[in-house]
Amino acid sequence: MRGSSDVGGTFTDLVYYSVDPQTGECGEVKTAKADTTPPNFEQGVLDALAKAQVPIERLEFFAHGSTVVINALTERKGVKTALITTEGFRDVLEIARGNRPDLFNFNFRKPKPFVERYLRAELDERVTYRGAIKREVDLDPLPEIIERFRADGVEAIAVAFLHAYVEPANEKAVVKEIRRLWPEVSVLASHEVSREWREYERTNTTVLSAYVHPITERYVDKLESRLKEEGFAQPLYMMQSNGGIATAKASKANPIAMVESGPASGIFAAAYMGRKIGEPNLIVLDIGGTTAKCTLVEDGEVKVTTEYHIERDGKTPGYPIQTAVSEIVEIGNGGGSIAWVDAGDKLHVGPKSAGARPGPAAYGHGGTDATTTDANLVLGRIDPASFVGGEREPDWEAVDAAFAPLQERLGLSREEVARGIVRIANANMTGALRLVSTNKGYDPRDFALMAFGGGGAMHAVALAEELRVPHVIVPVNSSVFSAWGMLQTDLRRDYLQTRLTSLALESAEEIAAAFGAMEDTARADYDRNDVVFERFLDMRYVGQEHTVKIPVVADAGGGIDIATSAAAFHAAYEKRFTYQLDNAIEIVNFHLVAIVEVAKPELAEKPVTGRTLEDAKLGTRRVDFDQHGTHDALILDGGLLEPEMEFRGPAIIQEPSVTCVVPPGCRAKIDRYGNYHIHLQD
Repeated sequence: MRGSSDVGGTFTDLVYYSVDPQTGECGEVKTAKADTTPPNFEQGVLDALAKAQVPIERLEFFAHGSTVVINALTERKGVKTALITTEGFRDVLEIARGNRPDLFNFNFRKPKPFVERYLRAELDERVTYRGAIKREVDLDPLPEIIERFRADGVEAIAVAFLHAYVEPANEKAVVKEIRRLWPEVSVLASHEVSREWREYERTNTTVLSAYVHPITERYVDKLESRLKEEGFAQPLYMMQSNGGIATAKASKANPIAMVESGPASGIFAAAYMGRKIGEPNLIVLDIGGTTAKCTLVEDGEVKVTTEYHIERDGKTPGYPIQTAVSEIVEIGNGGGSIAWVDAGDKLHVGPKSAGARPGPAAYGHGGTDATTTDANLVLGRIDPASFVGGEREPDWEAVDAAFAPLQERLGLSREEVARGIVRIANANMTGALRLVSTNKGYDPRDFALMAFGGGGAMHAVALAEELRVPHVIVPVNSSVFSAWGMLQTDLRRDYLQTRLTSLALESAEEIAAAFGAMEDTARADYDRNDVVFERFLDMRYVGQEHTVKIPVVADAGGGIDIATSAAAFHAAYEKRFTYQLDNAIEIVNFHLVAIVEVAKPELAEKPVTGRTLEDAKLGTRRVDFDQHGTHDALILDGGLLEPEMEFRGPAIIQEPSVTCVVPPGCRAKIDRYGNYHIHLQD
């Protein structure tokens, strides 16, 4: 038996299937959901396994994804962190970059660093950008620094020296001494996190990884221990932001690699599903309980980058994270996002979330704030009779109490406030979707919108209307889609190394040697030989700053074809920036992807039994479709819908954990796998 779980801000998802030991054939893929259980998130995983009656001792493979890292960052619930850096670079986190998304925002403020200035210390050391050690690190001030950090209640220390990406000896010396002086403290060095240049990005990434390191380590340790107690005897794998899985040990060593753990698997699953149904160009949207995540898939491929930011939007540059991540934009808007009114009586939604405890007011767990989920319930989009899969009844008294202060401040009815909450949540998510599409030169009309997560199907069509996307796809098992995606992934590690090299014939051997050394490292890390490699180069025109990533074009001997690679760069550059230059080309980063393939379940077609659309009808319900007005909507049981069934809105498709909103005039159709296709235009 094989399984995977994904811990979200509100629910913990489980996907599992059996494998015939004789034939190797995969059985039916099954799912389950349980409440997320902060701060003991591992309990939610065990609850989901128990709910599904999965014999844990029979699991031969188990992968796990979690929002623990990203939620700790966005909600500022990490540990008190300090920074030790090169003399003269104490303020690099505050200097940051001069990038301002909105040039005319005169109230702009740079994001507040995760480490306050009094918790930043400097040591005298210097390494050149070529890797030569000019001055070994002076360790004499370190005991005093450590005592000061200890007195200030520090729980984690980040060490980030200038040019440590090419020569980490000074960092290693400091880490060794810290562990001798203070064995209990968590300590991470930048060379363990990133081997790329750019001191601000690398330093910030190391700080964020240290900030969540103790939390992640405790969580993974507890999960491993609890699974072992229940009879699980296999290695635990953790989902990474690069779209692959890694061992628990590797994940604990660098937790920032899991910053987009759950969303990454969903995005790669969306790309896989798109290829299967003939939709290779997708805008992908994952709406969970705490956050909404989106990216763009072009020609069936997911873009993986190390130029990633959290909390970036049209007004703030956010925080850079220099680790291999699917190109995701993430905002603090989900089903549990709290609605609030500022001093100027303006309504906002998020980024603060009610989470799983207490959760939305309607859950009846003590929540006192109105959330997006509560608003959708008030508007009739969520069926009170099947709330949370019919496992509980909405707490209407709590809902009324949560909306009352907002109604009083705004002078509006409960329904008007609910409509405003949904509109603002949609506007926030539309802004994020524009960052991955129109802001990068893509026309949303050329793409389909694939939406999943607990709230994806509920909001997708409204967002598509705003962006003028003609076609929405809600995939099968959409509420647990990220967990399902983990069963479609392989073991993957990304190795990136900054090494300035000319793309010229005389550099061919040097380039081949650089990749060869990285491949040797990958084989040693995996301790196996069945590793498949993909090579990429981050290149630029000489004299420019930023790069374009291209796959390496190999020659007949397995080396690099310089001329063809140069032509590929010119083409990729022109596609991105609309022009080419005659300048020489320079390699900045070598990027090696090391993959070990694992068994995957086949995507099964949904059986056709001969049922009619009439068999799937549950009745009608009064539903508010915002700008489309309030209508008596057709309510359909999603489990009874079969391939080739077709109908028009206003309608609501209901599954135990999915509510799909089909506004008036939209045409919905079911494909052979059970995916919902909603066409906004015929």
